[in-house]
Amino acid sequence: MAQVVLGVAGGIAAYKSCELLRLLTEAGHRVRVLPTAAALRFVGVPTWEALSGHPVTTSAFVDAHQVPHVRIGQQAELVLVAPATADLLARAATGAADDLLTSTLLTARCPVLYAPAMHTEMWQHPATAANVATLRERGAVVVDPATGRLTGADSGPGRLPEPAELFALAARLLARGAPVADLAGWRVVVTAGGTREPLDPVRFLGNRSSGKQGYAFARTAVARGATVTLVAANVDLPDPAGAVVYRVETTEQLRDATLAAAAGADAVVMAAAPCDFRPARYSTEKIKKDGAGGAAVELVATVDVAATLGAGKPPGQVLVAFAAETVTGPAAEASARAKLARKHADLIVLNQVGPGAPGGFGADTNAATVLAAGGNGTVIPPRSKDDLADAVWDLVKPLLPGG
Repeated sequence: MAQVVLGVAGGIAAYKSCELLRLLTEAGHRVRVLPTAAALRFVGVPTWEALSGHPVTTSAFVDAHQVPHVRIGQQAELVLVAPATADLLARAATGAADDLLTSTLLTARCPVLYAPAMHTEMWQHPATAANVATLRERGAVVVDPATGRLTGADSGPGRLPEPAELFALAARLLARGAPVADLAGWRVVVTAGGTREPLDPVRFLGNRSSGKQGYAFARTAVARGATVTLVAANVDLPDPAGAVVYRVETTEQLRDATLAAAAGADAVVMAAAPCDFRPARYSTEKIKKDGAGGAAVELVATVDVAATLGAGKPPGQVLVAFAAETVTGPAAEASARAKLARKHADLIVLNQVGPGAPGGFGADTNAATVLAAGGNGTVIPPRSKDDLADAVWDLVKPLLPGG
């Protein structure tokens, strides 16, 4: 397992980092907690020492014979700062080294992840924006904060993402190692989940998509430094840390939200499973079962969201489509290649779904063959959905401007 440094700055969200520390240690990582002096006003030394199993100090002069202000950073495989306050971001961006945490940030050559948390006005201030841009330019991953309830009655962007999602993001950085922020500067849009087409007030036509693969694409893109917008259709999963999430229900709503988000995006990954059909008529009252037999439901085709995007995508934008097939072999590939051409996509991810499939709907693993518009195909054997997403991003990256 990895040697992780957990930096904790002086914000009210410091209490959430206790849960993050627990997740890291339970995964087997060796975690050294480096709080700032202000952080200890929120969570004290005994708590950090008991949860981490290591001594905790803010000073570089404790155990000076071990040169901790240098050694801790040199030995770290990941530095995660959560919460990262406006003050901490400013000190890190200017290269300050006035405590053990900021000294470690200067000596670390491993992936560095900042999870900002502060009031909205502080997050949106030009000084903070400039400091975040500087840290990102240097290769650090700085995730955008979540939107929600802040200190007191205030609400808005500035909330620390949930510990479980920060843990998942840290796991991706540890899995990849360097280079970390190889998608920095690019804007990507990911769709996830399955749409639902209403039949009556209580019923709908839908599919089995859980959204896990789309969320994996969003999570891995954030870990690689991209600015990520996620359009989620009926997904019961926590928001990935650092992604802006829009929630939709129907295929038409998915189309509208994705078209809006895709304006100016460098890449669009259509991992959602839109319904191919919808009921021709919607009943404003629940359709009753009167015992006389079945009820006929006429279906009409829904809009093809990926084809709509492909037909109007600007030069340089990369479109990744998906083809979920229950058949295998040449028939599946022929169907996927036809979709690739019809949707004007650059890549299409062909994966098998249904009984006996190596992954698919609801599973934590997946396998795929990625077909390119130029005719090439890349087989991705069964693996976690996060690892599969990373493999696809590796194929997208050379197609991006300057990639």
